[in-house]
Amino acid sequence: MLLVLSMVGYGAYLFTKAADVADNSKQELKRGEQSEKRTAAVNPKHDNISILFMGVDDSKSRDLGEVTRTDALILATFNKNQKSVKMVSIPRDSYVYIPSEDSKDKINHAYVYGEAEGTIETVEELFDVPVDYFIKMNFEAFIDVVEALNGIEVDVPVTFTEQDSKDNPDAIHLTEGLQQLNGEEALALARTRKIDNDIERGKRQQLVLRAIFDKALSAGSITKYDNMMQALGNNITTNMEFGEILALYDYATSGLDIESLMLEGQDKYINRTYYFDLDDQSVAEISNLFKAHLEISSADSDRSMVQSEQNEEHTSVN
Repeated sequence: MLLVLSMVGYGAYLFTKAADVADNSKQELKRGEQSEKRTAAVNPKHDNISILFMGVDDSKSRDLGEVTRTDALILATFNKNQKSVKMVSIPRDSYVYIPSEDSKDKINHAYVYGEAEGTIETVEELFDVPVDYFIKMNFEAFIDVVEALNGIEVDVPVTFTEQDSKDNPDAIHLTEGLQQLNGEEALALARTRKIDNDIERGKRQQLVLRAIFDKALSAGSITKYDNMMQALGNNITTNMEFGEILALYDYATSGLDIESLMLEGQDKYINRTYYFDLDDQSVAEISNLFKAHLEISSADSDRSMVQSEQNEEHTSVN
């Protein structure tokens, strides 16, 4: 009986702690609750939704007077009935149209120009799908979350050497194969990019993210949730309400059916600056997969575009 009561008490404590973290992490978008590519607001409790995960490094050790850029971008769609997830990593050097600047640039520069809002608009423009929610995480929290879980198990796809989060050269060395990774090692695997290209880097980021999901949702990790929430603390920002975050638990209890999608493209240099030129056909195929998964049609996209233009005209008149 005492064990049951203690478990109930711990559960109530975690619930309250999680609610506090969610409240402190909440950031409203200027657009409001609804994407301009939606005809109505959505809720993960009963709708298919999309979430844009942004990884940034704005630690004090890297504060050299430069504006933070996104170092990792993953767009994921969630289908409520199928209890399935589709996700794609967007290479940080992707040469894309940035609406706020009305010009093309690296996609990670969208955050420089317009922070989370500007990045969301750029990703929506790229795939022609709504980005309903975003979750931005500082890489310091990434390390702490993995440490709070006592590490994660990952089948490392390649042997490499990388600097650590403090920029110490060759501090991390991982060999190919299944192994337990600590926070610094997991971050190095997700961030290393000199050994191949941004496409392979995106695959590794998804590999690490899935390993964190698997470990966090395992029964043995329940007692570690307090440390995880402390790790997140002020290092995470989202436009999701606490109740909306809780609604995603249904996906976890259904076995996390996740499909990884991959963009294709080629290297490109403009004025001696490197870019990754996305293949138009690849972008179109993934756009169609996302639309099908969200169960929205091209007609829906057209209607939302017209509605957005009408809203802009109304605003300009007023």
